[in-house]
Amino acid sequence: QVPLVESGGGSVQAGGSLRLSCAVSGYIGASGYMAWFRQAPGKEREAVVIFSTGLGHKWFASSVEGRFTIDQDSAKDTYYLQMTNLKLEDTAMYKCAAGRFFSIQPEDFPYWGQGTQVTVSS
Repeated sequence: QVPLVESGGGSVQAGGSLRLSCAVSGYIGASGYMAWFRQAPGKEREAVVIFSTGLGHKWFASSVEGRFTIDQDSAKDTYYLQMTNLKLEDTAMYKCAAGRFFSIQPEDFPYWGQGTQVTVSS
């Protein structure tokens, strides 16, 4: 059983917006930290946003700060990554992850979704 399920990816022109969703099981959602990572072809997986589910604290990569936001729908155990003013370099496979402590290293997150592709074109 996959504990995290992403949706909302797609193709968009530069400057456009997309909202990604990550639906989690209740147990996973209470584990402490939710995160979005992305990986572009030929590049390492990088953290985009880390969100403390209990405290509400948010960390954003400098490359997306001011353009991406994260929100939580507690009733649905769903987290949303709102992406605006998308750039060509935002093209990547985006995956949500859950873990028990703050980290920007993907190996520190034991639970992962399958991912959703975001493609930004000019």
